[in-house]
Amino acid sequence: MPQTRDDYMSDVTIGPRRRVDGPIFLADYDSAWPTLYEREAERVRGILDELVRLLEHVGSTSVPGLPAKPIVDMLLAVADSADEDGYVPSMEAAGYVLRIREPDWHEHRVFKGPDTDINLHTFSEGSSEIERMLAFRDRLRAHDDERDRYLQTKRELAARHWVYVQDYADAKGEIVEAIIARALANRS
Repeated sequence: MPQTRDDYMSDVTIGPRRRVDGPIFLADYDSAWPTLYEREAERVRGILDELVRLLEHVGSTSVPGLPAKPIVDMLLAVADSADEDGYVPSMEAAGYVLRIREPDWHEHRVFKGPDTDINLHTFSEGSSEIERMLAFRDRLRAHDDERDRYLQTKRELAARHWVYVQDYADAKGEIVEAIIARALANRS
């Protein structure tokens, strides 16, 4: 029997999944988000030093003017995200919490911050998902029409009742994939 998305997320989430049981709150764009990113980026670089291969502000909080869940998404590339012994203990000693481990999806890991609400998405250097995330961000920053369509979809979906935030994120998949496809087509 194929695994459901809920079963999959339960398997890859470390600790209990946090329920929303309602609509998703989208905050108006906050000019403090880039500052929060910079503070967290400086902290992560201080912890991991030369292990940081790439560190970027991604997601809706990285797009000026775009309302978002008030959670700063960050993209970290290390040499090998599957080699948790090489970086996870240092992150945990500094108060970060490893919440998601997806070995079958780009060796993706997600940390939550010690005091700032972040999602620190961690991949191995060279992962194709890194290019996709940056292409999505850059496309939204550069194209008002894409940003407006995406915002309209976000608002429509956010108003619905969701059990988990991941359900809302998954529901945005079609528009996200379309924007990424256009972004990558224009890069080649």
